[in-house]
Amino acid sequence: MAEKLMTDGSMALREKQYRVITIEATEKPQNAKLRVAAYARVSSASDDQLNSFAAQNRHYSNLISSKENWRMVDIYADEGITGTSAEKREDFQRLLADCRRGLIDRVLVKSISRFARNTKECLETIRELKSLGVGVYFEKENIDTATMSGEMMTALFASFAQAESESISGNMRWGIQKRMQAGTYIPANLPYGYTLQDHSIRIVEEQAVIVQRIFKEYLSGKSTERIASDLREEGIPCKSGEVAWDSTAIRYIISNEKYIGDSVWQKYFSTDTLPYKCRLNRGQKVSYYAYGTHEGIVPKEDFEKANALMKSRAQKITLTKNSPYAFRKKIVCGDCQSLFRRKVVRGITYTTRLLTVSNSMRLGVRPV
Repeated sequence: MAEKLMTDGSMALREKQYRVITIEATEKPQNAKLRVAAYARVSSASDDQLNSFAAQNRHYSNLISSKENWRMVDIYADEGITGTSAEKREDFQRLLADCRRGLIDRVLVKSISRFARNTKECLETIRELKSLGVGVYFEKENIDTATMSGEMMTALFASFAQAESESISGNMRWGIQKRMQAGTYIPANLPYGYTLQDHSIRIVEEQAVIVQRIFKEYLSGKSTERIASDLREEGIPCKSGEVAWDSTAIRYIISNEKYIGDSVWQKYFSTDTLPYKCRLNRGQKVSYYAYGTHEGIVPKEDFEKANALMKSRAQKITLTKNSPYAFRKKIVCGDCQSLFRRKVVRGITYTTRLLTVSNSMRLGVRPV
């Protein structure tokens, strides 16, 4: 029994002695330079902001080149873009991609507000970069995320930056709403046929001709799909400059009050919290209808007739919810705009136009 105790348990451990060799940490080669990048951003395209933008680029070029043990990777810069969302900043995304590829050791930024105004995105990005071995240094706050206390301080200042952004956004919304109430608001984006010139809404004559043509052809009986197809075939460009007309664009023009010289403001709105999202105003926010804000392109009578026609056509093709047939009330005749219905004759399924007063003498039948 005594012999067994000597070979098992704690007694045996005390008898054995191990030789331990300490392996020193391998030092980084002295001649290896730190790969440094810089990120700069301005939130608007004003002259003051653009001067700041150029100054940031010059500052980082001089700073990185003056350090013997630093090697410049690149200067990543976003001009005139908000910092509340990282997805909209192309160079910021390029910076992250290069960090993930292992091309950068350190990132220099003027301040946390230049890096991000969204606390959540800021911390997520810093944590990801830290896991990749990339440190971020914010000059204004003197914070280096590579240090132990860096993340805590970054979270604090990022919260301040987000609060500042929300305050600025709230002030801008208040100013816009006051201009809407006073009738002096001018939107930044205008529909096809209009442009902004000298703080006034002006007609683009060559586009106005197309708008008038769309209303005329729609009232003559053409469908929105046919009008869009004709414009594409003729190579007429949209507002974007591309030949990309579709039925949605045609319906948008027909239903837009801008073409009779009136304006509806706040059709869309941004959410109050970050990240900001654009939403269609379905009564959640106040909207404003202003009369005679600019020169119209089509007569009001034609505008009302076209919208009444579009409404009646939409009612015709409303799909019955409980219908077992997917195309019930969905197929419309291109000539007379009447609906097709399903009909079975001797085991063969057909689609046939519904009889109406206007087309009772020209009934058409087509097999499916």
